[in-house]
Amino acid sequence: MCTADCRYDCGLSVPVSPPVIATLRICRADYSNPAHATALVCLLDAYARDPMGGSEPLTEFVRMNLVSSLAERPQAFSVLAFSEVDASGVEIPVGLVNCIEGFSTFACRPLVNVHDVVVMPDQRGQRVAEKMLQLVEEIAGKRGACKLTLEVLQGNVDAIKLYQRIGFSSYQLDPAMGQAQFLQKLLR
Repeated sequence: MCTADCRYDCGLSVPVSPPVIATLRICRADYSNPAHATALVCLLDAYARDPMGGSEPLTEFVRMNLVSSLAERPQAFSVLAFSEVDASGVEIPVGLVNCIEGFSTFACRPLVNVHDVVVMPDQRGQRVAEKMLQLVEEIAGKRGACKLTLEVLQGNVDAIKLYQRIGFSSYQLDPAMGQAQFLQKLLR
């Protein structure tokens, strides 16, 4: 899915030297836009290869089917961040947030799970994730969502600081019962 002009090495192209963000454009991804589709797959693959994403590249199946599968799900949406790198206006993908709408039975309203947050390593510390999450919050509000949820690894201290700074906190119903834990069971 990635092409030779893909900014980051997602296993399918050659990386180029990183730019300093002069301008930053945050937008909702259009899954039918080839540039957005390429950026989404390339950024998610870079995240998957990172230790915080499991250190394994996306499979060929995922690379080829992810965007069309997201497009088939009205409860899914993504936000992209692009930086402009030259006078010709060529935009480089530098960030991605994938979201899936769920439902809060206690509130009887939608909720939005922030499933993936990706900022390329050379662009971190420039509030790219914060700006993308602002748009996520706006989209969630328009959907009538009562809250945003996400999971984060305990060792991802910088991400935890960001999430706390912008208003996320640990989830609990009754302090005596402790904080909620994120669990999974893989199905084959």
